[in-house]
Amino acid sequence: MNLSHRVSQDVGLLLYRTMQIIRKTEEELARSHQRGLIHGACHTYVGQEAIATGVCAHLNSDDPVFSTHRGHGHALAKGMPPRELMAELFGRSTGCSRGRGGSMHLFSPEIGMMGTSGIVGPCILQACGGGYSSKILKNGSVGVAFFGDGAVNNGAFHEGLNMASIWKLPVLFVCENNQYATEVPFDYASGIPDVGRRAANYGMAGFEVDGNDVLEVYRVAGEAIARARAGGGPTLIECKTYRTRAHAEGMGDFTYRTREEVAAWKERCPLLRLRSAIPDSATAFDGIDEEVSELVKQAREFAESSPEPDGSSATQHVYSKDAEPSSRKSEPPKSSRVTTFVTATREALEHAMANDPTIFVMGEGIGVRGGNFTTTLGLYGKYGPERLCDTPICERGFVGLACGAAMTGTRPVIDFMFIDFIHDAFGEIVNQIAKIQYMSSGRLKMPLLLRGCGGVGHSAATHHSGMYHSIYSHIPGLRVVVPSNPYDAKGLMAHALRSNDPVLFLEHRELMQSKCEVPEEHYEIPFGQARIARSGTDATIVAIALMVEHAKQAAEQLQGEGISIEIIDPRTVSPLDIPTILQSVAKTGRLLIVDEAFGPCGLASEIAAHIADAGFDDLDAPIKRLHGAFAPTPYAPPLERMVTPNVAQIVQSLRDLLEE
Repeated sequence: MNLSHRVSQDVGLLLYRTMQIIRKTEEELARSHQRGLIHGACHTYVGQEAIATGVCAHLNSDDPVFSTHRGHGHALAKGMPPRELMAELFGRSTGCSRGRGGSMHLFSPEIGMMGTSGIVGPCILQACGGGYSSKILKNGSVGVAFFGDGAVNNGAFHEGLNMASIWKLPVLFVCENNQYATEVPFDYASGIPDVGRRAANYGMAGFEVDGNDVLEVYRVAGEAIARARAGGGPTLIECKTYRTRAHAEGMGDFTYRTREEVAAWKERCPLLRLRSAIPDSATAFDGIDEEVSELVKQAREFAESSPEPDGSSATQHVYSKDAEPSSRKSEPPKSSRVTTFVTATREALEHAMANDPTIFVMGEGIGVRGGNFTTTLGLYGKYGPERLCDTPICERGFVGLACGAAMTGTRPVIDFMFIDFIHDAFGEIVNQIAKIQYMSSGRLKMPLLLRGCGGVGHSAATHHSGMYHSIYSHIPGLRVVVPSNPYDAKGLMAHALRSNDPVLFLEHRELMQSKCEVPEEHYEIPFGQARIARSGTDATIVAIALMVEHAKQAAEQLQGEGISIEIIDPRTVSPLDIPTILQSVAKTGRLLIVDEAFGPCGLASEIAAHIADAGFDDLDAPIKRLHGAFAPTPYAPPLERMVTPNVAQIVQSLRDLLEE
């Protein structure tokens, strides 16, 4: 190999130093694992050093890198000090993730290391989000995803490359094909023998390179990154390589591959190959070896002597601190102007987009068309296709993209049309979006709004009728909003669009055209503040979304009989305003909870448990719950009417409660 035709000698030595930092750090970590200093898994990068080194040499701290479980090398090549990496694996407070991540969850946003994931595939989508932020912010950054050959058989690979291609995102996809996905050989798991050639199917540049040749990786990656910065779109690079240690330290290694195969690949060591390419620099190489050995020794000593995290911090950073209060009153005086639920939320969105250029909306048909429920009607003409972006049908893809975008300085709004479609992205929400702030120790925020229509009605049948607030309120890190009227919807939407937490905003289909008085001016309703929808003295109803209107009708019927019913509308179910419910029950002595969703493990059970625990002495009767049927939603109107609570059932439930 002729160095002079590829890079300067100085660059070659710098590349060698980075590779040697990775190699010696990994070898020290392997020894530390044997000593019991590492509590969990340890996935080393030995044998693959040329790839992270060759790519990251072209990146700066503004270029976000998203990685997978074998991410030590990417973090070190991006500039993470070995001491922070080692301290993280030792579970110490000085680690890059403050002891919250270990080997598979490395965060250092200060240098553009946006996190590594124990789940295969999300990094591909998140890098697309980094690229989308670059387009919105126009900052020239390039998003980079490192992933193994196993990820190319995952749906995230197709969805990510397709989105990057159609939107010409500045993204570099780097497949480290080390021949095995854990223990499954690539030639078994894939019907196509190579990865790089797949780029042509997505209309992007693609390359297949020797991943143990750092100079070739450096050259190809440099051209791809320069092309991305210049607006030339994404590139897929397959780096054919090999990990010469086990999948994870302590695992058996020779049930699926042979010792001879490993030995043969060790002879193709990327460090030795680079030394042979610069034959007159043995002294310089030896000096680097000595310097790096001392650096890694000091790093291990630092990590081993660092304190463990304080156990009292274990629940910190699940949520961000609430956004600063609005300069306007949170809830202005009532207005005489009457408008619909969907118009109210659209006003909140338009106000936010006018004042925050980092907000963009993604969804199917939300551009020129304005959304299936006119949630974005008229906004495309004002803000254009980048901020009102129609998507392919790939919910996992654009939700994962939104996660990466939120991590890199923009504020995505995802419009699902029907909220049932959210489940295709369940893993991205639960494993990524809800955990990023926590895993990064609060250094990364997640200002992301997920919205969609749901609820039983209009014979929409089982795939267009869900609400799912109980499921998602169970997930730490998410905010879950369920407004029951246009006034609340506007104020809650306005607050959600300034929140630094991910918010799930559920809009009941049967309320979308409901009307009430809504001020034209901007206002916010903070999360976790329930509303007393009707005052009363004889019994309390806690009702969610459409059930608030049903509860009001039931209360009106009973009012004629001299029965006074108080109605509490939680507005948000995560956080849940238990104190307001307790105050009401202390006054009335009786509680009925009405929720359209089916009952087992539902939100009503959670409310009932809280009140039974903290308000038991105020109860004059057992708590009652009224739910929808424990069944999927049927199509035919007579069947549909049987699976959701109605006014008559609420009236009867209240009568039964009052007789207790």
